Amino acid sequence: MEIYSILETLEDLIEKSPGLPLSGKCIVDREEVLEIIKETRLKLPDDLKQAKWIKEERQRILMEAQKEANSIIKNAENKISSLINEHEITKKAYEQANEIIANAQKNAREIRLGTKEYADSILNKVEEILKDTLDVIKLNREELK
Repeated sequence: MEIYSILETLEDLIEKSPGLPLSGKCIVDREEVLEIIKETRLKLPDDLKQAKWIKEERQRILMEAQKEANSIIKNAENKISSLINEHEITKKAYEQANEIIANAQKNAREIRLGTKEYADSILNKVEEILKDTLDVIKLNREELK
């Protein structure tokens, strides 16, 4: 995400700024900081759009997995009904159908968990960026006062 490089630029600017003796504060170029903040504001909507896309993609993958699971279940049910005439074949079909259903449910569960974790990770990164940016802005405002 581009927001990370913008934040790194801001961090570098602050770290390289000359310090004021005995105060722990530093002097920064106001125009340069304001330009970085402006650039951050411009990039945030893109990152938020990307997070929204990830959320929508997660939902699409979940729906696709559910459709695939339903299809597998339906196929298994059809197979079971066609083999019901013979006892041994019927027994094996039930075992296979249950295994297929269990695997499909397991796969759907894994996909669902993976997409939730991925989306949560991206949203967490965006949240951290926003918090860091807000902290920098608050600090700069305090320094301006």
